[in-house]
Amino acid sequence: MASEIVVRDLNAYYGAHCAVEGVNIRFQAGAITALIGPSGCGKSTLLRCLNRMHEVIPNTRVDGQVLLDATNLYAPGVDATLLRQRVGMVFQRPNPFPTMTIFENVVAGAKLANHVRDRHTLADIAERSLRRAALWDEVKDKLHRSGTSLSGGQQQRLCIARALAVEPDVLLMDEPASALDPISTTKIEDLMRELKGAFTIIIVTHNMQQAARVSDYTGFLLAGENTPGQLIEFDETSKMFTTPKDKRTEDYITGRFG
Repeated sequence: MASEIVVRDLNAYYGAHCAVEGVNIRFQAGAITALIGPSGCGKSTLLRCLNRMHEVIPNTRVDGQVLLDATNLYAPGVDATLLRQRVGMVFQRPNPFPTMTIFENVVAGAKLANHVRDRHTLADIAERSLRRAALWDEVKDKLHRSGTSLSGGQQQRLCIARALAVEPDVLLMDEPASALDPISTTKIEDLMRELKGAFTIIIVTHNMQQAARVSDYTGFLLAGENTPGQLIEFDETSKMFTTPKDKRTEDYITGRFG
C-alpha cells in the first residue's frame, strides 16, 4: 500500500560538512516525485535519508524528521532493516547478486525479511514481482540462469522486481536509467507509470525530459559554493516546467546553468 512521506527540517551531514539543509517536503502517496538539480546539490543524499541508507556511510548524521505515515523514521527504537522493507531502493547501476540465479535474485529479500521458505510461495512471489517489473515474459523460461546474464536494462528491471518482492510502500530510484540505452530507459519509464498508485515513487534524475515525462511532482535542489543543498522550489511538475516561481528554477530547467 502506497504511503506518504513528510520531511521536516532535514539536515544531512558528512562529518562536519552539511550537504543538505532545512528541507521540508511532502511526497504524496501513490504519486511519482522527481528530485532534480545540478550535481552536488544533495539529491541523492536526500533520497538516502528517506530509508536511512545515509547512516550506512561512516561519520554521517541526520537532524530533523522523516515521517512515514506519521511515524518518525529517526525516532529511537525504529528498526532500520524493517524500515528498508517498507521503503525499497533501486540504484543507479543495476546490481543483481552475481552468484544467484534470476529466481534467487528476486526472492532473496522475501526469504531474508519475511522468512519465506516454501517453494510454491517463493515461485508465486517471483512471478508476481517479475510481472510487476515487466520482465516475466522475457525471463520465465530461464529463471535458473545468472542474473548477470541479462542485458543492462533487464538487470535493472530485475533489481526493481527484487525490491517489489518484499511489498514496499515506497520505492526510491536513484537515477535508475542513467546507465541504460534509450530503449531500456523507455521501458523503465513505462514501468514507473504502471507502478504509480500502488507505490509511492521518488526518483532522482539529471534528465529534465524524464522528470517532465514521468513525474507528478518535482522538487528542485541547489547548493551554493559555500552553502549546503536546499530545496528551492517544489510544485506539480506541469507547473514547475511551465511557470516556475523561482528564477533559479527557470534557469536550471532551461539549461542556463547546471
